[in-house]
Amino acid sequence: MRKQMAVTAALASALLITGCANTGGMSDTTRRTVTGAGVGALGGAAIGAIAGGHAGSGALIGAGVGALGSYIWSQNLEKQKRDMEAATQGTGVGVTQTADNQLKLDIPSDISFDTGRADIKGNFAPILDRFADGLRNNPNAEVRIIGHTDSTGSDAINDPLSLQRAESTRNYLTSRGVNGARIQVQGMGSRQPVASNANAEGRARNRRVEIFVGERARQ
Repeated sequence: MRKQMAVTAALASALLITGCANTGGMSDTTRRTVTGAGVGALGGAAIGAIAGGHAGSGALIGAGVGALGSYIWSQNLEKQKRDMEAATQGTGVGVTQTADNQLKLDIPSDISFDTGRADIKGNFAPILDRFADGLRNNPNAEVRIIGHTDSTGSDAINDPLSLQRAESTRNYLTSRGVNGARIQVQGMGSRQPVASNANAEGRARNRRVEIFVGERARQ
């Protein structure tokens, strides 16, 4: 009975926190952080109590995780988005804000890499130069680069090739003064196609690099 009451109280507190975040008087950054904390508190309270611990301490731990786990859409990211939209106009590069407040660049193969190659193409370099400028001016940014291939060839070829493309992109950025410790790379091979691999146009779209930039709320 006591455990059930603790869970109920902790969940009510978490819901109160998230409800307050929907009211006026908070900046967008603060609102997102508080909401994340509230959701984390709710989950932490329930898990802590069910596992035999204290709902209150679980809520506190969950609140911290929730607050840390969210990205914010800062003025720096908005400026970099506008800069990259201008720099990539007419190139086929996609520049978007994701649902979780990351800046995403989707760079197709006719800009980034030739078939079977991982070296930076000439048309890709000016885009990365402009991108590096924005990253140097935003020391709080976290970068994730994901390389992809089409389905031509085996996984034994495509998996390392996709990673090499991500690494080439990272290496170019670091050569332009971006701190490599802030950049994570990953190769997905041909496992995440965005178009059909049955024709040349679709395969060209699947040979791509995706770059994500996120910024967390300052503690």
